[in-house]
Amino acid sequence: MNPILLDQPLPRTSGIHPALRSFADECSAVAVRIFAYICGLAVLAVIAVDLVSAVPVAPNTGDLVLPAQPSWVPASRPHPAFAISKLDLSDKTNTYEILRHPEGGRRDILRWAAHAGEAPTAEIEIYRAGGELDAFAAADADVAARMAGGRPAEVEPAGFVDTKFGPVSLLRFSGAALPGRQDCLGFVKTFSSPSVRISGWSCQADSLAAQRAFLGCTLNRLTLLSAGNDPKIAELFARAELRRDTCTTTTTTASANWIVSGDAPQLRGPLTQD
Repeated sequence: MNPILLDQPLPRTSGIHPALRSFADECSAVAVRIFAYICGLAVLAVIAVDLVSAVPVAPNTGDLVLPAQPSWVPASRPHPAFAISKLDLSDKTNTYEILRHPEGGRRDILRWAAHAGEAPTAEIEIYRAGGELDAFAAADADVAARMAGGRPAEVEPAGFVDTKFGPVSLLRFSGAALPGRQDCLGFVKTFSSPSVRISGWSCQADSLAAQRAFLGCTLNRLTLLSAGNDPKIAELFARAELRRDTCTTTTTTASANWIVSGDAPQLRGPLTQD
C-alpha cells in the first residue's frame, strides 16, 4: 500500500459554480440576439425612410404627389397610315401627327386649318389601343376638350350619322356654346375587335344639318394607307369599303374648298343606311 503523502497539494477547483457559469453564457447569447434584432430594425427603418422620401410632397400642403405616369410622345419616324381621299389640299393647311404610348397605344391625328398657324377647324383621330387601361375611357369628354381647344367643356348627344363604318354617334356642346363653336359637331365610333376608336370634330359648316352631312362625307372618305403588322385594322377598313357610299362635291370654287369652307358639301343623294 502506497503511503499517503500528507504534504502533496490537493487539485484546485474553480471558484465559480457551474450553474453561475451556465447563466452567464445564456446572458451573453441573449445579448447577442437582442443586438442582432436592434440592427435588423435599424435596417428596416432606413429602408422605410428611403421609400417615403422617394414620394414627392407638394410644398406647403403636405399632400402626396403621385409620380408622373408614362404619357404620349410623338413618333420619331412618323409614317402616315390614314388619309382622306379625293381632296384638293393645294390651298389648305393640313397636319398629320402620330403619338405613341409606352404601353403600345397609337394615335393618328389629322387636322385641317384655313391658314398655317391658325386653330384647326376639323380633326380626325384614329386611336389604336395598347395596354393602357384607360384606352377608351371618357370618350365624350376627350372629344369635348379637343373641340374646345383644351378648355373644359361638356357635350350632349346629337343623334347619329350613317357612314361606311356604320352609325356614328354625334356630339355637340351643351349649355352655353363656346364662341364660334355653336354649330360644331363631334363624333365617336368605337370598335371592340380590333380595339380602335375613330373620333373627331368639325366646325366647317354654318348649321348642324350641314355639319352632319360634312362629317358623314368625310368619314366615308377616310382610307387606310398602311396597316403595318395589324391585319385586324386592314380587315376593318376592307369591310367598311363594301359599305362605302358615293360622296361628291360640285366643281365650283367655293364647294371645292369644302374642307375649310363654311359651306356644307353638296351631296348627290342622301346618305342611306344599308
